[in-house]
Amino acid sequence: MISNLKAFTAFEQQNILIIGDVMIDRYLNGSVDRISPEAPVPVVRLTGQEDRLGGAANVALNLKALGATPYLCSVIGADENGGQLQQLLTALQFSDRGLLQSKERRTTVKSRVIAGNQHLLRVDAEDTHPLSATEQENLLHLITELLEQKEIHAILFQDYNKGVLSYPVIRAVILEAIKRDIPTAVDPKFDNFWSYKHVTLFKPNLKEIRAQMPFEVQPTLEDLNKAADHLRNKLGNPYSLVTLSERGIYLNNRGEGQTIPTHPRSITDVCGAGDTVFAVAGLGLSLGMPLEEIARLSNLAGGQVCERVGVVPVNREQLEQEYQQLLSEGEIS
Repeated sequence: MISNLKAFTAFEQQNILIIGDVMIDRYLNGSVDRISPEAPVPVVRLTGQEDRLGGAANVALNLKALGATPYLCSVIGADENGGQLQQLLTALQFSDRGLLQSKERRTTVKSRVIAGNQHLLRVDAEDTHPLSATEQENLLHLITELLEQKEIHAILFQDYNKGVLSYPVIRAVILEAIKRDIPTAVDPKFDNFWSYKHVTLFKPNLKEIRAQMPFEVQPTLEDLNKAADHLRNKLGNPYSLVTLSERGIYLNNRGEGQTIPTHPRSITDVCGAGDTVFAVAGLGLSLGMPLEEIARLSNLAGGQVCERVGVVPVNREQLEQEYQQLLSEGEIS
């Protein structure tokens, strides 16, 4: 078991497999100086466009920023945006060997219109139908090939309900992970919420928990403990983390729950914070860190990226300094 600051050095020895929905986060940057005469909406004068890795690719980007080696498996469209996503990966020295191109779907693109650091509008171009049987088979072949060729220390499922993570894919990978004694973690969404049986770490947010529980859930320790018990009874997962936005993060370790509050931050943009929390949690899981330390580190990382505009990866040096401060203040033993 690795704890405290030793983890930051150990990150560099970890190989993490990420499976899920990848996308491009596109930023249309401009300025606003008038209202349209056609409708009561601002007219944005476009000054630039920037494409960034999003979804499961953003999880991989956060892992790389922390020093780990990520292996990304997903399905993209055989289209111009699919080519652009591959170029983004290449520019950041990622391998695209785990990406399948499909003529049956578009590459997901989330376009955000930004003016003066203000998020005005988002337009999504996507296909969300499940993978075909052939696509599922080909994706599982790639995943199995990676597991055979690389020493993988954790498998992360990043689910955005875009169709890549179907029930057959989820079950096949979890069974393979159990056989190989590899810990697994999932950041779930609505469609496959209950498909991740026997996953090691389950990390929904409060909204997702509320949508799935057969009872009302308020962000109180009593309600969250009840929800975590319900999760564990249905999924068999030993660990749960629930992100609570400005209220912090809830953790449950085999029935023992607690809430860790957020640290004071100047919040600019919450986009991508969930990906960052999940990446740090998965990396901590791969090292066998205590769940409370995983939660505290993830909480710090998620708050950090909210201080910057757009989807950005965590800053390892800043995270290590903030974690050191927690240690010096006695918040972590």
